[in-house]
Amino acid sequence: MSVLDWRVWMAVCCVVWFAGCAGTSPYVYEYIPGRTATIASDGTAVAPPRAPAAVQDAIAAGNEIVGTPYVYGGGHAEGRGGLDCSGATSYVLRAGGRLREPMPSESFRHYGESGPGRWISVYARDGHVFLVVAGLRFDPGWNGYQHGGPRWTRRSRPTDGCVIRHPPGL
Repeated sequence: MSVLDWRVWMAVCCVVWFAGCAGTSPYVYEYIPGRTATIASDGTAVAPPRAPAAVQDAIAAGNEIVGTPYVYGGGHAEGRGGLDCSGATSYVLRAGGRLREPMPSESFRHYGESGPGRWISVYARDGHVFLVVAGLRFDPGWNGYQHGGPRWTRRSRPTDGCVIRHPPGL
């Protein structure tokens, strides 16, 4: 291998290596008829009629806890009076039959399968996790409400440091 060939090979390897370090694209709402949930006037989500039962169950569970106060560590033990991001995510995924027990946000970095899901995606980084279910973001942060707590939203949000995972089959 000549010096030029070696340099080209090294340049290609560097490009491939650093491409893997690129950030996750931010969540941006996109309405797709028949596949995207909508938000009712009371802040609850309405599942698309043809969504799988697990997705409808997950949305119904999210609706049950919309507006629950944000409490650090909430959802992992009894008596906390609220939910944090991983408690809310765990609650929704458990109701959809896609999680056995609550997990902290960091553990969601290894949850399910890699990449975005067709119906449910989990965005996880150290210290935070949120869901996108049927196109709507379910998140206690970046939702425009002063007191936090889980809410459905169409608002975009940055995803720096996040990995995207999804439940198998969804």
